Amino acid sequence: MEVLKLTTTIDESGYLSLNIPTQLAAGLVNIVVVLNPVSSEVKQHPRYNFSDLVGRLTWQGDAVAIQRSLRDEW
Repeated sequence: MEVLKLTTTIDESGYLSLNIPTQLAAGLVNIVVVLNPVSSEVKQHPRYNFSDLVGRLTWQGDAVAIQRSLRDEW
């Protein structure tokens, strides 16, 4: 079995042509094709900047005890 990953082009008439050399022997094979459109624009979601919260949050209580009580609920 071989797993191939490649990027190719679909022509104007909607045809996808593949010419892939393999190391497999001649005979019947099963082929699985997953079409995943490639966007020319990379979408990057801005990450939230938590620097405005640094030093402002306070915890009152025993963090380990709270964590154990949460685990005991499972």
